[in-house]
Amino acid sequence: MGARSPSGFYVGRRAAALLALLLAALLVALLVLAVLYGRSLQRLADERLRKGSDAAPPTPSVGPSPASARPPGPWDRLRLPAALVPLHYSLLLWPHLAPGLPEPRTFSGWVNITVRCRQETTRVLLHSHQLAYSSTAVWGPLAGPRLGSGANASRVPLAELWLAERHQFAVLELRERLRAGALYELRLAFDGLLFSEGAFRGLFCSAYEDQGERRWLVASLLQPADARRVYPCFDEPAMKATFNISIVHHPSYVALSNMPAIDVSEYKDVNESKLSMLSNWSTPSNWTVTTFKTTPKMSTYITAFVVCNFDYVTRTVRGNEIRIWAQKDEIRDGCADYALNITGPIFSFMEEFLNISYPLSKTDLIALPDLGAGAMENWGLITFQKESLLYCPQDKFTGMKIVIRQIVCHEIVHQWFGNLVTMDWWNDLWLNEGFATYFEYLCADYIESSVPVNKIFSSNVLLPMLRMDDAMLPWSLSGSEETKETDSLLERFNLYTYKKGASILRMLSSFISEKLFIKALNLYLNEFSFANAIQDDLWNHIQKVIDEQTDLQLPAPIKVIMDSWTCQPGFPLLTVNLSTGNISQEQFYDEKDKNDTSISNNTWIIPISWIRNGTVQPLVWLDKKSEVFPEMKISDSEYDWIILNANMNGYYRVNYGQFYWRRLAKILESDPKAIPVVNRLQLLDDAFELKRSGHTEYDTPLYLTKYLEKEDEILIWSVVLTKLEFTNAMNILSDYKLYPVLKKFFLTRISPIYHHYANLLRQSFEVFAVDYYTKVAIESILRIACSLGFRDCLELASEIFTKWMDNPKYEIPPCISTTICCYGIQMGGDKEWDIAWKKYISNDFEINDNYAVFPALACTREPWILQRYLQYTLNDSIISPDQVSEVIGSVAATEVGHRIAWNFLTENWLVLSKRHGSEPLLNFLETTQHFITTDLQIQMVQVFLNNTLTEEERIAPNDILLAAKSKNKERKKVITETVKWLQKNMDG
Repeated sequence: MGARSPSGFYVGRRAAALLALLLAALLVALLVLAVLYGRSLQRLADERLRKGSDAAPPTPSVGPSPASARPPGPWDRLRLPAALVPLHYSLLLWPHLAPGLPEPRTFSGWVNITVRCRQETTRVLLHSHQLAYSSTAVWGPLAGPRLGSGANASRVPLAELWLAERHQFAVLELRERLRAGALYELRLAFDGLLFSEGAFRGLFCSAYEDQGERRWLVASLLQPADARRVYPCFDEPAMKATFNISIVHHPSYVALSNMPAIDVSEYKDVNESKLSMLSNWSTPSNWTVTTFKTTPKMSTYITAFVVCNFDYVTRTVRGNEIRIWAQKDEIRDGCADYALNITGPIFSFMEEFLNISYPLSKTDLIALPDLGAGAMENWGLITFQKESLLYCPQDKFTGMKIVIRQIVCHEIVHQWFGNLVTMDWWNDLWLNEGFATYFEYLCADYIESSVPVNKIFSSNVLLPMLRMDDAMLPWSLSGSEETKETDSLLERFNLYTYKKGASILRMLSSFISEKLFIKALNLYLNEFSFANAIQDDLWNHIQKVIDEQTDLQLPAPIKVIMDSWTCQPGFPLLTVNLSTGNISQEQFYDEKDKNDTSISNNTWIIPISWIRNGTVQPLVWLDKKSEVFPEMKISDSEYDWIILNANMNGYYRVNYGQFYWRRLAKILESDPKAIPVVNRLQLLDDAFELKRSGHTEYDTPLYLTKYLEKEDEILIWSVVLTKLEFTNAMNILSDYKLYPVLKKFFLTRISPIYHHYANLLRQSFEVFAVDYYTKVAIESILRIACSLGFRDCLELASEIFTKWMDNPKYEIPPCISTTICCYGIQMGGDKEWDIAWKKYISNDFEINDNYAVFPALACTREPWILQRYLQYTLNDSIISPDQVSEVIGSVAATEVGHRIAWNFLTENWLVLSKRHGSEPLLNFLETTQHFITTDLQIQMVQVFLNNTLTEEERIAPNDILLAAKSKNKERKKVITETVKWLQKNMDG
């Protein structure tokens, strides 16, 4: 046996020698190809350069060299040095895409970048990643800022081009200094790789079926730092410049970019050298080049490129030509019409609201088969995952309309917040995404209002964000520039940036008034149009508006107030003593450890809106740890009540103390409508979260649920049912003390609203055509009612499931399909399971049905069927390897299946671990930790781990077991207390 290679494989000497020869031959071949390929690209670059300049073509420049053994320098930092600033790019791209050819893999291009030198330098750094260079030159000083202005310029001698890979720089080492204040032109010809197979970065290709044919398209996704994968550039958001873009493509395709096309003409590759290099494909040598109008100043990450064989529908609104692009059959079927109908009004809404016109003359929205993100706001060419843009008239369930409406709104808002005015660096990304998320709800409500926007925002943005905004995590909205690596920039694209940013802006608008807020935004956008801003720029313009009036008086400058919300993590918890009127603040901690000395002492300047007995009261401010507000004292009357955070505009939670929580519960029982719906939503969410985190007694939220029999607001039910978490909590179903009383208590309260929607469902599914949020809540109601064994719910699921089995054309609304299939299978036997299985493996039905059936197959209560289902996972021809863990986990998550899954896992561990590693075990433990309720069970699992896994492999499973042990200890206490409370309040 030969020596072990660094990769871990064993290689014999003869095999190693043969491999070495093959690698040497391959390297020679690649070098020859690279030279030929570079020469053909050089001819292309020289031809284009001669068209734009009378200067002599550049002589060949030094090729890239490795960055090994380089001394420390600016390439060791993430940010570009300040010596050069780009003014203009002339860019040509040539994706190697043509009909009838295999999947394209490469593209070529050249770029001329006009730069201003701000500091003398003998070095040029610009971003470049996975690009190969065949020609590089620097010309100057120039007489003017555009291509061709360097007619009398000289070529700056280039010593070397090398690539600094860590921070993705191309470094041009010069033999002469560039003069401060002078203009220069960087000329580079390059080749790059098209990404594919789900790698949506830079320029990528994507396959799709259209009219029965397999086709390819090329598109781009450059945010945050992937423009450098497409063309060498100064790839930072503040490095704005103008662009002249041209795209070479096959005549049967259309090319799209940020601006309107101004010329489409024939473009011929000299001597067909490029085509001969690519392959022996039989294709015409004539190509088309589409040239686009010059862009306004913009960031590199919103440049965009598409080459496709799509069609479009169009409409012009206020001088803005709007085109919705999609596959030809989708256009023919009218799937783009809804997007076309709403896009114009959305632009009009934003222009009128902000009083700033959209600066471009066209906007393309294109539905791509794959994108990797819901959408991307490229200026003038907005790209969408097609499900986020297209709604086909034949679709029976219109719930996706509101999702499409919000996504389109979000991306169009970015045309102002992000494109027109861009954050200076990614640490202030919330200035883009927070505004886009905030306005998407106002905009969607303007286009079609089905549910009041404050309800939707509270349930869909504010409350989910509060639930995950853990103070122990270091996320603040406006972070420092501590990012050290390019890939870390993606971490800023999280729910904090989007939802917390939107929530803070909503709070800001509420306490200064929408009128002043919009006036300040108008000043801000006008001041920084086609430029960049930081957080303080926004605060300064809001302060200007506040200083110009006298009605609004704030306790501190707007910067001081708002920095307390954007520059520190977490949010405050207000504790109210209504006997004294004292309000104190502390940082909210999830599962707070009162003995933890590391707990933060952060404070916020908090606007407190409040209502008393249904009447809105004047806003008050808490700008210290604790303060007494005499006006908030309440009397002994049970009808005297106060609620803080009126309309739920504030980004905080409120704890009232046990006595007053009880008073609020009684008010809800006597007259729920006395308290506004958003505040009922707030009270329930706060109570459940405060109980979960240990800030209030376990029974506080239970008292608040007593009134639910009178609650008809579907959004409130959606929050309550989420908090109760019945689904998959099989430990509750198996607890003989808790389950009966819990079932009786909650079925009594859920029964009225369940019957209301069940009756509608029995008549038709039109209830799901109203709005998306109602759909989601109805699904929760059905799921909880069925999981609690409500006979009518189980019968309804069985009825709908039987119709689906008997009629291939019968469609179940997607949002309830998994619930219906699950309980349809549970109520049936082997016949129902076998029919569902055959439908699943045949793939002869809608993809939504496929997604619904797969998790539902584990819902049967027949142990032998579950045993057979698990046995299928041992045969790759029946269950694909990537679904094995999911199957075992879905069976383990059921009351009947968790012991069956454990036995199967342990008996077949050698086979499963050989094929799938430790994933099936980890998935099982994550799913079934609710069932591991005794020390004996934990010991049994621990023995198995010790006997089968190495010490390193046991780390993750042991962590799960420790968490299960801790949770189960608390669970026992909660169940005991809950049973006592339910027994006491069953009839109350």
